[in-house]
Amino acid sequence: MTPQALADAIAAEWRDDLRPFWLRHAPDPDFGGFRGFIGHDLRVDPRADKGVILNARILWTFSRAALLHGDRDARALADRAWEYLSAHFVDREHGGVFWTVDHRGAPRDTRKKLYAQAFALYAFAEYGRTTGHVDALEEAIRLFDLIEQHGRDPVHGGYGENYDRDWTLSSDQRLSEVDLDTRRSMNTHLHVLEAYATLRHVVPDARVREALDGCLDVFFRHILDRESWHLRLFFDEAWRPQSDVISFGHDIEASWLLCEAADALGDPARQREARDAAVKMAGAVLAEAVDADGGVMYEADPSGIIDGTKDWWPQAEAVVGFLNAWTLSGEPRFFEAAERAWAFIARTVVDREHGEWHSKVSRDGVPDTARPKVDLWKCPYHNGRMCFEAAARLTPSPA
Repeated sequence: MTPQALADAIAAEWRDDLRPFWLRHAPDPDFGGFRGFIGHDLRVDPRADKGVILNARILWTFSRAALLHGDRDARALADRAWEYLSAHFVDREHGGVFWTVDHRGAPRDTRKKLYAQAFALYAFAEYGRTTGHVDALEEAIRLFDLIEQHGRDPVHGGYGENYDRDWTLSSDQRLSEVDLDTRRSMNTHLHVLEAYATLRHVVPDARVREALDGCLDVFFRHILDRESWHLRLFFDEAWRPQSDVISFGHDIEASWLLCEAADALGDPARQREARDAAVKMAGAVLAEAVDADGGVMYEADPSGIIDGTKDWWPQAEAVVGFLNAWTLSGEPRFFEAAERAWAFIARTVVDREHGEWHSKVSRDGVPDTARPKVDLWKCPYHNGRMCFEAAARLTPSPA
């Protein structure tokens, strides 16, 4: 497959599958905003809680689509997402965003998970970049100030994890039930990094630049293992690692997000550091995580693969991460890996019956139909962003 043929196939996935699925099925006609749960077979739970991650990711994705494609329907969906987030998730008393609201939009889980604050900032900044919406940009800056005020550790560097509604430290630091209860995580820092990189593009403020550089420094100093070229996942307050599990999806996602952050920073030394790391990280994932069918397995530890299933989102990130490594290195193996990852997605992960993507498939390619199409986590962000980022790397720039 040529680069243009791959670009065309991925563009068609956005145009003919992902975009129409979310435009048609996601809006909640009864209670406003977006449905909180849609099953694999498109069964809707009209009273499911609504999560800030899903809503922020819808806002980011459709803001980006509107910016890139001049898509009026995408812009309308982004407007809907901004209005709902602003009206129901933003805490007007203590600042920040709630984790969940109920189906009518009343606060449910009012904790301030820093991961969620970062995603809301990311989405508000992108919406502001697309539309020039002053309130959205101001909300993004307020979130930045809150993260820096309450989350940043002036002693050890980096950011905390979870806070109660009033920004006092929460007794439970887990992002979800599958995560460790530790004071620092790779995942939160990865999404603070991407949020700050986007904010840097729309708010050329010295404070944002300094914070973005500090977050990159944390990655290169503490999170990235320069021997294995994998990410360490969990840490205590002083950055002592608390886990030896490898998350291949996060590795390949971070490989290209580090480059994006370094480019937003505009520091040549950081750019060289990020690009060198990106190629080595992509190489490690290619060597250790890519299965015979081209799909990316989920997790490993020093003994080898411990979870060979294939969630939807690492597959999307693999396409972008391998294409990024190919553009940086020129090595054909990375283009071939991206092509194989896309072929696996198109053959196995895309749901040809109901639309969108299966949330998970077994190692031998059987979809898990118990997992939903839409919930607090399942969203259009990883696969939608894959379509946008692949186009940027595969389509020649106009002369």
